[in-house]
Amino acid sequence: MLRLEIDGRTATAEQLAPAALGNYGHFTAMQVRDRRVRGLDRHLRRLDAAHRELYGAGLDGTRVRELLSHALADDVRDASVRIVVFGPEEPAVLVAVREPHTPPATPQRLVSVDYQRPLPHVKHLGGFGQSLHRNRAQAAGYDDALLTTRDGVVVESSIANIGFFDDTGVVWADADWLHGITMQVLESVLPGRRAVVRLADLRDYRGAFLTNSIGVVPVAGVDDVEFEVDDEAVARVHAAYDAVPWDLVE
Repeated sequence: MLRLEIDGRTATAEQLAPAALGNYGHFTAMQVRDRRVRGLDRHLRRLDAAHRELYGAGLDGTRVRELLSHALADDVRDASVRIVVFGPEEPAVLVAVREPHTPPATPQRLVSVDYQRPLPHVKHLGGFGQSLHRNRAQAAGYDDALLTTRDGVVVESSIANIGFFDDTGVVWADADWLHGITMQVLESVLPGRRAVVRLADLRDYRGAFLTNSIGVVPVAGVDDVEFEVDDEAVARVHAAYDAVPWDLVE
């Protein structure tokens, strides 16, 4: 299943050309189940904030919601959706509807790399850097790259926020990252704190997990640091996330 609509109509090659030939815009990604989305209002606020920063004007959340509903139509209940705003001057809104995704079935192994995304607080187009490092990580036998600062501060993975477990509970890596929607939702319902986490201190933590629009998945290790998956701690994160209500798209 692949459905592409731009401003409420089936996308044409001419309309898609600015996205293919340019690299300016922002987006959000979400999972839809039974025409519902966790944290939908947060997604709409993300789009509005990014639009103000990149284009100098707000983005009407009601209109975006209507475009999302139109792209799902009457025949799609479950899907992966990406809402992309693109174009250097007169931005268009693309809604891409694909098959639903689920988290990886196995704990993830990460390799650290010295890289930080430009304008990291915006989910913008132009993810060449993190895609490159993710591909290289996978070619080396890992599942993903863990982005860090030059002096070893943990930032995020190529596509997810990362949290850790210690004796106090959940510790979110605090850095200049994209504040992911799943992380936002979990912070609102799950006790925890933010702290600067360094590669040199990873052995001080009992475990780790990743969060993004697909869900929550435990981390098996970073570089040569092995984490024994704490099933009970991971289950608490899953339970907190599963308890978050889904918002009806309409």
